[in-house]
Amino acid sequence: MPFLSVGLLLVGIVILVVGGDLMVRGAAALARQWGIPALIVGLTIVAFGTSAPELVVAVQAVMDGVSDLATGNIVGSNIANILLALGLPALIIAIPTNMPGVARNAFVCVAATLIYLVLAWFDNPMGRISGAILFGGIVVYLLWMFRLAKTGADDPILAEMTEIEDGEDGLPNRQWLSFAYLALGLVGLIFGGRLIVDHATVIAEYYNVSKALIGLTIVAIGTSLPEIATVVIAAYRGHPEVAIGNVLGSNVFNLFAVGGAAALTGPVDIPSAFKLFDFWVMLVAMLALTVFILSRNNIGKRTGIVFVIAYALYLGAQAKTGTALAGMAI
Repeated sequence: MPFLSVGLLLVGIVILVVGGDLMVRGAAALARQWGIPALIVGLTIVAFGTSAPELVVAVQAVMDGVSDLATGNIVGSNIANILLALGLPALIIAIPTNMPGVARNAFVCVAATLIYLVLAWFDNPMGRISGAILFGGIVVYLLWMFRLAKTGADDPILAEMTEIEDGEDGLPNRQWLSFAYLALGLVGLIFGGRLIVDHATVIAEYYNVSKALIGLTIVAIGTSLPEIATVVIAAYRGHPEVAIGNVLGSNVFNLFAVGGAAALTGPVDIPSAFKLFDFWVMLVAMLALTVFILSRNNIGKRTGIVFVIAYALYLGAQAKTGTALAGMAI
């Protein structure tokens, strides 16, 4: 069994996550030291930096010719974000859904999901035109966020993106240290992404499963760990409202920014198994969350249990069908 490859893949995930965090802190600190407004920093550096792990893995996978790993990472991360990153904190404290701006962002997330699914369904492998449409979506979304901020709108995603500028997140206070954070972060992202893609491929070949399956499970959970950890800690500290904004924002960026960057890098294969199962799981999970948000019902402990069990069943289904579906692609 490739225990070494499993270990190195997990090490790669840790390096990737830490590298993304260091890069965001270093770049945000430099921007602050150079007098760049917090809003601009939040809508650029912080926004893209929080999706850096998924983005690096996706682009690296496409460059290495294993683009189904990139697709698996995007879809798997979005499923994990909803079912785990909301299900786990709901076991601690009820997550409110009635904050201003949440319904608006839920509709954006549903729209992003549908756009991604339509492009993936009809453009396989996804090419640069689809990539440009997706990446154009994140540009439009950020411009819209900027306009909302200028009008003083209360928005949970906007609040999250600008939070790092409040001085509570350990930003380096010296310019040389900011550059060091930035450099170490970039090196960590590149090295961690390399480890993940290389050893995910080894594991997939050893177990005779598709690389997409590894992306949907191990890699997806690993790159979603920052979101999961953030909302669980926030719930434990009595701030469950952080969860909704974190999940919706992360999913929009995964679909538009990560999906777009991957397709702009090169053709992205969509395994046929995704059309039979995984796409529908992602869509149903997003629609279920939207129903809760529109009904303004809290996501309580019972719902949290349902979400976590649903994710466990999803992983069980992947384990059962992974070998049979290995290599299936249109």
